[in-house]
Amino acid sequence: MESEAERREATASALVRLRDAGPADRAALEDEVVRLNLRVATEIASRYRGRGIALEDLQQVASLGLLKAVRRFDTARDTDFLGYAVPTIRGELRRHFRDAGWMVRPPRSIQELQARVTAAETELHRALGRPPTPAEIAEHLDVGTDRVVEALAALGCFAPASLDAAGSDEESALSRLGWDEPGYARVEARVTLRSLVRGLSSRERRILELRYVRGCTQAEIGTEIGVTQTQVSRQLSSLVERLRLVAQTGSPSSAA
Repeated sequence: MESEAERREATASALVRLRDAGPADRAALEDEVVRLNLRVATEIASRYRGRGIALEDLQQVASLGLLKAVRRFDTARDTDFLGYAVPTIRGELRRHFRDAGWMVRPPRSIQELQARVTAAETELHRALGRPPTPAEIAEHLDVGTDRVVEALAALGCFAPASLDAAGSDEESALSRLGWDEPGYARVEARVTLRSLVRGLSSRERRILELRYVRGCTQAEIGTEIGVTQTQVSRQLSSLVERLRLVAQTGSPSSAA
C-alpha cells in the first residue's frame, strides 16, 4: 500500500504522462490515477451516507467525479490534484442529491441556484487555492449573499432519521431532548444538522425551524418572534454562517 507521499508522487507522474499520451495509453493512465486516489473518493462519499441514497450509489457517483477530475485536470496550471479533485467530487455528489435525493424539496429557485453555487465553488476553489466564502460566491454569481447562504444551507437536508433510533451511546435522540417544541424533533432528526444545532439557543432553533422546516417567509418569522423582516434576514445569515463554520472546522469557538 502506497504512503501518502508515494501516492502524490505517483499521481503527479501519471498526470504528466497523461498530458502527452496517445489514445492507446490514455485509458490506462486515467485508470491508474483513479486507482491511486479512489480511497479519497470513497471517504468523501461515506460522509454523505444515511441521507436517503445507498452508499454504493454514492461511491459510484464519487468515482465518476474522480474520473471527471482526472480528465479535466490541467498540469500546466495546477500542481495539487486533490485540491482540484475533492471539490469536483463533492460537486458531483451534491448534484446527485439535488436531482435524486430530496424528500422535502426547497423552492425551485433555490434548487436552480444550488447548481450555480456548486459550479462556482469548484471554480473559485481552484482559483483561490481554498474554499470560497459565501460572499465571494455571491460576488462571482452577482447575486445576494443571503441567497447564496440559503442555497448552501439547504444542501444535505434529504432524509429524516428516526428519533427513536439509538446512537453510539445507546441513547435515542428523543431521550436527550430537554424540552418539547413544535417541529423541533424534525429539525433534530436531520442528519446533517444533528450535531450542529445543539449549541444554539432556543430562539435560534425557533428561527431555523420556522424558515427551513415550516417554510415561513422572513416577514412571517418576524411577526412570530416580534422583530422586523430585516432583523430576521440578518439573524438567518449569521446563524447559517456559524453552522457552516462549525461544520468546516469542528470547533464551536471558531464561529463565535
